[in-house]
Amino acid sequence: MKKRETLKLTTAQFAKLHNVNRRTLHYYDNIELFSPAYKGDNGYRYYDYAQSMEFEFIRMLKELHLSIEEIRRFTAGLDEQEFLQIAAEKQKEIDEEIGKLRRTKKALIKKQEEALLCQRVKDMEIGIIECKEEHFLTVPYKFENDNYLDVLQYIQTVWKPEQYRAGVGSYISLEKVKKAQFEEYDGLFSPAYKKEKKILTKPKGRYLCGYLKGSWDRLPELYDKMLCYAKECELELTGYAYEQGMNDFIIGKEENYVTQITIQIAE
Repeated sequence: MKKRETLKLTTAQFAKLHNVNRRTLHYYDNIELFSPAYKGDNGYRYYDYAQSMEFEFIRMLKELHLSIEEIRRFTAGLDEQEFLQIAAEKQKEIDEEIGKLRRTKKALIKKQEEALLCQRVKDMEIGIIECKEEHFLTVPYKFENDNYLDVLQYIQTVWKPEQYRAGVGSYISLEKVKKAQFEEYDGLFSPAYKKEKKILTKPKGRYLCGYLKGSWDRLPELYDKMLCYAKECELELTGYAYEQGMNDFIIGKEENYVTQITIQIAE
C-alpha cells in the first residue's frame, strides 16, 4: 500500500483533477466552505484524494442553485429528516426546470420549422393542409389598430416570457371574417402545455391555409381570396380563423413578415 503522503495534492493538481479553476478552490477556502486537508512543513496546503467526493457533492449542490449558506448547512451535517425534506424540495425544483427546458426545446423546434416554411411560401399563397389537434391558452383582445408594438406590450402584461416565447397568434370567428369585422377579434392564443381552465381547442383535420408577406393591413385582401377559393372549390368552412406570425422572432423589416391563416374545412 502506498504511503499516505502520496495521496496529497497541491491546489493546481486538485483543480486539474476536477477540471475547475484554481480561483474557485481559493474562494471556497477563503469562505471556509471547502479547505485543503493538510498544511505542509513548507507552508503549502494540500488536498487529499478522499476530499474528492465531498468536493463533487458541493459542486452538485451549486448546480442546483443552492446558496453558499444552504451548501454550508448540507456539508456541516444535517439530521436525516431535514436532509430528506430539502432533497424532496430540490427534486421538485429539478423536475420543474426539466419541464421548462422541454417546453423551450419544443418551441425552438417549432420556430425552426416555421422559419424554413417561410423560405418556401409566396405572398397570397393559398392551399389545403392537414393540422393536428392543438390546445391554446387565450386572452381577449380587440384589434382597434394594427400596431404590432401595442400587441406585444399587451402580451407581456398577461403572460410570462416562457409562455409568449412559445408563440402567440390571434383568432377570429368565421362569421366576423365574412362580415369584414376585423376590429373585433375573439382574442389571442398561445400553446397550452398544461391543463388550464381557459383553453381553446383547434380541432384536428383539413384546413384552408393562406400566407401573407408584409403588413397586416393587407389581411382583409387575403381573407377575400381565401373565401373565394373556398367557394370555387366548394369547401365549407367552419369555426375560427387562426392567424399566426411565422417569423416575427427573426425578421428585421415589416415587409418580410409572414402571417399564416388557417380555417377549418367542415367534413
